Formats: sequence, structure tokens, C-alpha cells
Amino acid sequence: MIIKDPEAFRQTLKQGGVVADGPVVPKAVFLVEPSGFRISDQTAKDNAYMDTKCSVDPMLALDQHRALAERITQCGVPVIRFVGQSKTPDDVFPNNVFATTQGRLIIGAMKHPERQLEAERSDIRQLFVDLLGYETHDLSIEDCVAELTGAMVIDRSRRIGFCGMTPRVDEVGLHRMHEAFDLALSFAFDLKDTEYHTNVVMSVLASRALIICPDAFVDPKAADAIIDAFDGQAIEISREEKEAFAGNCLAVNFSDVLISQTAMDVLSKQTIDQLNQWSFKLHPVAMDEIEKAGGSVRCCIGEIF
Repeated sequence: MIIKDPEAFRQTLKQGGVVADGPVVPKAVFLVEPSGFRISDQTAKDNAYMDTKCSVDPMLALDQHRALAERITQCGVPVIRFVGQSKTPDDVFPNNVFATTQGRLIIGAMKHPERQLEAERSDIRQLFVDLLGYETHDLSIEDCVAELTGAMVIDRSRRIGFCGMTPRVDEVGLHRMHEAFDLALSFAFDLKDTEYHTNVVMSVLASRALIICPDAFVDPKAADAIIDAFDGQAIEISREEKEAFAGNCLAVNFSDVLISQTAMDVLSKQTIDQLNQWSFKLHPVAMDEIEKAGGSVRCCIGEIF
């Protein structure tokens, strides 16, 4: 079921329309290293978080990316790393192109040509299909735009998808992702013109808490409905915190949350204390060089369910 009306979304949840029967956290994650790191002129056209005028340091980006992998490993989560390709600078953000549910690899339908090249990679496909035995659900061959867990933030336990409509997802893509992720319910809403991906404005942490920036929503009632869906386990962040990628964090297990140092530096003490009370441990990682390309920690991590 796909719902666009906030009140209808509320009523569906109240009536017991969804059941918590999905896997909550990934078994492992995968990353794609930056190679010849640069900022893509193509994706900068509709990503306000990017600045094509700034210079970048490819070696620093690689060092920060490796530190991220090391920190995830320290949390006890297995990490698989792929080599990046200089012709596709945004492949450091693989979660938009490759995602999984139990036993299924989903390949996204990307808006920009450089990112469409990423979807053609054979090595990531072979890992899941040939080695792990996953089936493939390939949206890249569909006539749609569907940038997977960039556009769709998922409460994995209840199998609820939260899809912010931007140029990075269209109506057909919304329906294709709902089917591909085997969701029980999807709630679609409009994000402001300054936004490009839902996973920059909100994050569902291990299906038990929510971080969200209501300012990024066109309709405040949509943000309110999502907040209500988490029964008091929701934290609202400011526009400034969102722009520092505070909403682009990820729980890699039931308690460990990866977040960029940029976000940690602006996160309010109240938010940090609240997450600690909910038994989340924040792991800040320096990502400022990679963030010049318009994404942060969550964008770099592909989850394996």
C-alpha cells in the first residue's frame, strides 16, 4: 500500500496495518572506495549540498573512507570494500545504486548518466548473485527514476518506506521501489526544492528511533505524521544540523550509530543525551572531504540484509 495523505498514513498505523516482522539491522555492509575523488558536475545540478568551485584532496578522501570502514569493523559489523572507478566519482555513495532485502539485490534507476554507469558494475552484482545466491531486482532497466535508499528511508522491522519526492525519484520509481523492497506500507511526501535525497533529512535508527528535520518538508503535517509513527522515539533536528549531515547517520547494529564529525560538532547536547538514554552510542568519523561531494556517512554505506 502506498499512501500520500498524512492522516491516512496515521490511520493505517493505528488500525494495525503493519507488523514488525522484518530484519532490523544488516548482517554486514559494503563500501566503495573513492578513486581519483572529484566532484561530479552532473549530480551537482540538483544537489545543493555540493560545491563545484571547491578543491578536493583525493588522498584525504581515501583516508577518511578507510577510517569509516575501520570504525564500522570496530563495531563488530563485517565490511566488504570495492574499488572505486574514476569515471564514476559518486560511486563512493553506493547505497543509492545497490541495496538489499533478504535474499534480493536491488539495482537502482539513476537520474544522471555517470550514476547510470555505476549500475552496470559486474563485481557488486557477482558478489550478491554468484557468491551469496541473491536474486536480482533490476530497476535500472525500467523506465523510471528510483535512487533506492537515498530516496527511500526504510523502517526495516515494520517494512515501512518513507519516500521524499524529489527529482531523484518519480512516481513509477516510487511504485517499483515499494515492490522491490517488499514493503508493507510506503508513505510518500514532497521535500523542498533544496533537497535531493530523503536520507539527508531523516534517518530511522534500528527501527526504534527517528532523527528528522521537519524544515525540509513541504507539508509540516507529513513530518508530524512520521514523528508520531515512532511513539515518542523521535528527535527533531534543525536546518543547520541537517545541513551538517546530522540526518545522514546510520545504525549499523542495534546500538552503534555512525555519524560524521561535521554533524557531531553541531549536534545539540540534548540530542546527544537523548540518544544515549535510548542506548545508542555515537561514533563520529571525519568525513568533511567526502562531504564536499554532497553526501556523508549514510550515503557511503550499503547494507546487506
